[in-house]
Amino acid sequence: MTSAEQVAVRADRVVRAYHVNNEDILALRGVSLRVPVGGFTALMGRSGSGKTTLLNMIGGLDQPTQGDVALFGTSLRGLSQEQLTLLRRTRIGFVFQSFALLPILSAWENVEMPLRIGGVRSGAERRRRAEDALALVGLERWATHRPAEMSGGQQQRVAIARALVTRPPLLLADEPTGELDSTTGRNLLTLLREIVRSERVTLVMATHDRAVHEFADEVHHMRDGAIVERTVAGEAVAGAAR
Repeated sequence: MTSAEQVAVRADRVVRAYHVNNEDILALRGVSLRVPVGGFTALMGRSGSGKTTLLNMIGGLDQPTQGDVALFGTSLRGLSQEQLTLLRRTRIGFVFQSFALLPILSAWENVEMPLRIGGVRSGAERRRRAEDALALVGLERWATHRPAEMSGGQQQRVAIARALVTRPPLLLADEPTGELDSTTGRNLLTLLREIVRSERVTLVMATHDRAVHEFADEVHHMRDGAIVERTVAGEAVAGAAR
C-alpha cells in the first residue's frame, strides 16, 4: 500500500459527464487512481477510452462532475482559476502530441517561454536554465535552431525541455510518441525513463503505444471511461474495472 506521503496523484471515484444533444455522455465512470511519487505511470487505451480526459483532470484543465483529484496531497476541488493557473505554472509540466512550439522562435527561446510567463526577470537566468534543459534532452547544439529546422523527434525533445524548465515535480504527457515513427518513439520513451530517474520527476502519460510497457513502472489500461486492468513491470495484477 502506498502511503499518503508517497502519492503524487490521487483520483477518487472521478466521473466526467458531458451534456451533448440533450444526452449525458460519460467520459469517465468512477475512476480511482494512485500515482506514486517519482514513478512513470501510463494511461493506455484506444481513442475515446477516457485516458486524455483523466489526464486533463489531473492537470486541472477540466473538473470532475463527481469525485476528487489531488496532487501531492492538495485537492483541486474548489480551487479558483487563478489558483489552478499558478499550480500549472509551478508544479506541472505539459507535453503534447503536436509539440506546440512557436515556429518563429529558436529552441532555447521556446524553452525559456515558461520562465518569462512565470516572472523570471533575469535574461541570463532564463538563458542558463533553458540551455540546461536542452542539454538534459541532448539538444544543446540545436539551441539556436527553429522548429522547422528540426526533426519531429527533436521538436518533441524541445517540448520536453520546455515542460521541465520550471522544474516541476509532475510531468503530464499526452500521446508524446503519437506523431513519431516507432524507432524515434522508443528513443523518446528511453529519454523519458531516464529523466524520471535522474530528475526524480513523476510522469503520467496517456498513450496507445504498446511499447510503453517496456518503460513504465505501471500501466493502467482504460476502456469506456474506466480502468479495466493494471499492469506492473509487465505483469497484469488487476483485471476488473475500478
